[in-house]
Amino acid sequence: MQHNRGFLKLVESAKQRIQECTVADVRSRQKKNEPFHFIDVREDHEYQSDHAAGARHLGKGVIERDIETLIPDRQASIILYCGGGYRSALAADALQRMGYTRVLSMAGGVQAWREAGYPLECGKVNEGMD
Repeated sequence: MQHNRGFLKLVESAKQRIQECTVADVRSRQKKNEPFHFIDVREDHEYQSDHAAGARHLGKGVIERDIETLIPDRQASIILYCGGGYRSALAADALQRMGYTRVLSMAGGVQAWREAGYPLECGKVNEGMD
């Protein structure tokens, strides 16, 4: 997908303020059973099609509205991802501005996850978060 310059500028600005991790970092944490919230911020239909194993859904369009219900602890470890790492960077920036202190954006998103051959799941989006 070809992204517009204004969007890329916004993402680059957000990336100056957030931290990223790799798909290998996330998979390693999963294998070690480290506690963290793994959140897919893509659109509902994208999540339903497939998503990284163990991820929960909270779309970028509603994350600021619903994050405090899903994860009230602002010191909780949170890893966000999207399709390629752009929307999750924007969401991570927003959560940090809301006071969440341990938020990471997974670089490369689900595309990098797929390319690494890591497990995927299919299924419904979270219910009751509208």
